[in-house]
Amino acid sequence: MKQDEAGTAPLTIRLLNTYEELLAVKELEEVIWADDDPVPLHQTMTAVKHGGMIIGAYDEDRLVGFQYSFAGFDGEQTYLCSHNLGIHPDYQKGGIGEKLKRTQRMAAIEKGYELITWTYDPLETVNGNLNIRKLGAICSIYIENCYGEMTDILNAGLPSDRFQVEWWIKRPDVLAKLEGQRKERQLETNAKHLLSYAINAQGIVEPQAIDLTLVEYDGQLVVAVPAAFQAVKAANVDVALRWRLETRALFMHYFQHGWHVSNFIRGVSAEPVHYYLLEKKPKETM
Repeated sequence: MKQDEAGTAPLTIRLLNTYEELLAVKELEEVIWADDDPVPLHQTMTAVKHGGMIIGAYDEDRLVGFQYSFAGFDGEQTYLCSHNLGIHPDYQKGGIGEKLKRTQRMAAIEKGYELITWTYDPLETVNGNLNIRKLGAICSIYIENCYGEMTDILNAGLPSDRFQVEWWIKRPDVLAKLEGQRKERQLETNAKHLLSYAINAQGIVEPQAIDLTLVEYDGQLVVAVPAAFQAVKAANVDVALRWRLETRALFMHYFQHGWHVSNFIRGVSAEPVHYYLLEKKPKETM
C-alpha cells in the first residue's frame, strides 16, 4: 500500500459506471464481506443509470474502496440512499471512507440532491465519529433489529439495531464542519448523563442505570457508549447485549420526545466510553 506524507493512500477517487468497473466492485465486496452476498451486478448497473452512483477509490489501477448509493423517495422528498461503503482490509483505517463520503456529497449536489441518508450501528464508534462528528450527519430515527439476525463476525449474536442518519449536504453548518470552520463541541457543565457505567470484575465496561425522566430538560443530554464495542462483545456477549438494550431504550425514548443526536464527542484517553450528544430539535423541524 502506498502512503503519502499524512499516512493515508494517495488515491484517485471517481464515479464508476461501466460493466468492468462495477464487476470490480462486486469482487471487492466478496473480499470485504466474505460471509455475505454482494449486491447483484444487474442492480448496481440499473441504480447508477437512474439517480444512484458508485464511487471508487483507486491506488493506481487497483480498486481498494467503494461507496454505493441509490435514489430514494419517501412520498414527499427525494434523497440519496447510501447503502454500502467498503474498504479493502489492507487499506482500512487510512481515511478512505471519509474521502469517499466527501466525494459522494459533491456528486450528489451535482445531481440535485440535498439529503443523503444511511444506517449504521450506533455502538460502532468509529462509524459514529465519522458520520456524526466529522461529516455532520444528525439522527432522530432508531430502527430496532433493522436487518434481522445477521451472522457475520461484527453482528452475530445481537439484534441488528441501527441509527438512520440524515446528512443535509447543502446546509451551512455541514459545510462549516467539513471545512474545519466549526469548533469542536464539548460537554457543557450542565450536560446531563443519561447512562452511567462501571468497570466490572473482568475489566469490561458495562452499563448501569439509565434515566428516562429528562425529556423536558433545557440543555444537553449525553449518552455514553463503549469506545471499543467489539472488544466488549468478544469478552462478554451478555454485557454487549445489555449495552444494546439499554442504549436502545434511551435513544428510542428521547427521539420520540423531540430530541436528536447532534454530535459525537470522544472521551478522554483514560475513558472507556465515547459520547453521543442529544439536543432538542428546532421547532421548525419537529
